[in-house]
Amino acid sequence: MRAMLFAAGLGTRLRPLTDRRPKALVEVAGRPLLEWALLKLKASGVEQVVVNVHHFSGMIREFLRSEKNFGMEVFISDESDLLLDTGGGLKKAQAFFEKTDQPFIAMNVDVLSTIDL
Repeated sequence: MRAMLFAAGLGTRLRPLTDRRPKALVEVAGRPLLEWALLKLKASGVEQVVVNVHHFSGMIREFLRSEKNFGMEVFISDESDLLLDTGGGLKKAQAFFEKTDQPFIAMNVDVLSTIDL
């Protein structure tokens, strides 16, 4: 299964925590939001995920590298030049989803949930 993880936002509602890091790397219970999201997706059977990035994108890339993508195939959709918001981000990553006719999961990085995906 595939997923898109929206992690490009500026994190304005999380300031001052996002003044020096992306919201995807804000920690909750000792783990960055990005880690929580990827582990949730992996536990739900997702093997490939595209993550859109904008704000402090290099920090997200480095975190993913340092964690070996949590054993998943991770693709980056880079919005560093222009933040595209949700619809634009999904449109930019469209080719990732056209390679299969299977359903996919779209998830915001800053949503923590116990819902069974």
